[in-house]
Amino acid sequence: MASPVSVYNSNTLDTHISSTSRESLKMELLADVTLLPGEDRITDKDIIYICPFNGAVKGKVLITNYRLHFKSSDADVAVTLDVPLGAISRVEKMGGASSRGENSYGLEITCKDMRNLRFALKQEGHSRRDIFELLFRHAFPVSHGLPLFAYVTQEKYEENGWNIYKPIEEFRRQGLPNNKWRITFINKNYELCDTYPTVLAVPFKCKEEDLRRVAAFRSRTRIPVLSWIHRENQAVIVRCSQPLVGMSGKRNKDDERYLDMIREANETPKLTIYDARPNVNAVANKATGGGYEGDEYQNAELIFLDIQNIHVMRESLKKLKDIVYPNVEESHWLSSLESTHWLEHVKLVLSGAIQVADKVSSGNSVVVHCSDGWDRTAQLTSLAMLMLDSHYRTLRGFQVLIEKEWISFGHKFASRIGHGDKNHADQDRSPIFVQFIDCVWQMTKQFPTAFEFNERLLLTILDHLYSCRFGTFLYNCESARDQHEVRLKTVSLWSLVNSKTDIYLNPFYTPESGRVLYPVASMRHLELWVTYYIRWNPRIRQQQQSPVEQRYKELLALRDEYLKKLEELQLSDSAPSSRLANSSTPNTSSSTSPTPSQQYTQLQTPF
Repeated sequence: MASPVSVYNSNTLDTHISSTSRESLKMELLADVTLLPGEDRITDKDIIYICPFNGAVKGKVLITNYRLHFKSSDADVAVTLDVPLGAISRVEKMGGASSRGENSYGLEITCKDMRNLRFALKQEGHSRRDIFELLFRHAFPVSHGLPLFAYVTQEKYEENGWNIYKPIEEFRRQGLPNNKWRITFINKNYELCDTYPTVLAVPFKCKEEDLRRVAAFRSRTRIPVLSWIHRENQAVIVRCSQPLVGMSGKRNKDDERYLDMIREANETPKLTIYDARPNVNAVANKATGGGYEGDEYQNAELIFLDIQNIHVMRESLKKLKDIVYPNVEESHWLSSLESTHWLEHVKLVLSGAIQVADKVSSGNSVVVHCSDGWDRTAQLTSLAMLMLDSHYRTLRGFQVLIEKEWISFGHKFASRIGHGDKNHADQDRSPIFVQFIDCVWQMTKQFPTAFEFNERLLLTILDHLYSCRFGTFLYNCESARDQHEVRLKTVSLWSLVNSKTDIYLNPFYTPESGRVLYPVASMRHLELWVTYYIRWNPRIRQQQQSPVEQRYKELLALRDEYLKKLEELQLSDSAPSSRLANSSTPNTSSSTSPTPSQQYTQLQTPF
């Protein structure tokens, strides 16, 4: 592999480019690229970026084993692009050797993060062949037998983010095990279910043989297991996959009895089963051996939540991208946004989670499933838990929630995102996790003081969902992560986040431990997340910082400055104690002026 880019000590690009030699210009353009440990330079090339906002911009592109970096050489138009290769979905050749028209020959790059890039090259001598082949190879390492960058990076952090979530500790925090629920290690070698975690919470009364018989009747053997328990009323959120009823309407007495055990655990009169799918889809799934719980499940009620499948969500986000990139559809904005149905889908997911949270809060246990229990189910359980449990609204608690409900329970990140895979048209791709983070953002907008973390954390999570810099979102399930030694050989995203927590904290956060959040899931109250979906538009980027938040941060900085001065005064006050002891003049001022601790209390008053 090529050697890394040297770090040059030159200043930023001089405006008098004409006087600069071509070689030193190259050095200047690459000087501000800070490479990560383990990141190697692959190639660099003079190129023209067809910017949707500034037109054709000359500059230089650098490709490493982690990123594509472009910097303009034109002093009048300052354009910089920094795109992790993991965010690239598709690379295509644009035009041919005989193409007419200016800048019609080059590369077109489709990204997973709501933007596309176009680069033009000179037509002579197959000038794009090398860059196309190198970019294609390193953007899709899995398709070319190369390691993902997460296995190459040499980054080091003080905290090991892999330790943020420990299942037993999290169950203990919830008050488990108890006399109604027990911890089982039946899946310790992934023998019961290869897409479930190794530590599971199940009804105290059920035996291991019961679990095996129930597994045979649930899709992918994903049995009903506890996600969360209400400390006061002991109502639970249980997650699973659909029952294998099929066209003939099969029954399984063990499965029926098992669900009744869940109901009995807190003496819920009626167990509510939330099926995330539209009714018609659930019926259609019978044809492929699936289905839903019928009348044979006594003391249970079934509610369909009408959330569409992964294919509908994928097409919806595509439509949204079409109206926001490169230019925002101004003339019919509201009708164009409505036609994507994106906010409608967000509304249905939030509405389903509210129903789950409300049931549990009123003392009724619930079971949640979709088809396989790793897409819509994860959205519903994690959002309901976020509404019910303030711990998950803290910076570290939110990390635990993602690790627990999404990563350990087998949301198929590799299939849904396509890490390092060239098959951009794969029907398994879908923005289910993006939609979840959008729902979280909607909640932070409606409850601005309830979350310890800010929008920057959500943006960082989504950026690294694609980047392949960390091992956190790699592979489809825990068994695959164990097989590929993710925890041993890669760094966790939470190592980065917890190394500089101050930039992810919400200055308006007010802890309220017992509060249940019920967001309004109405189209009138939901907003398009502009700072994510339209952030590549330079006009939007200029407006990102909230003036209220900016002023609040300034006041907090001012408070910190005063506290620091106070500390210095306290130190200087205590230092000459020996001199004071020998001094003949008594210090009378101390009785009249406030003590440092009194001053400190005054300074603690919130602005």
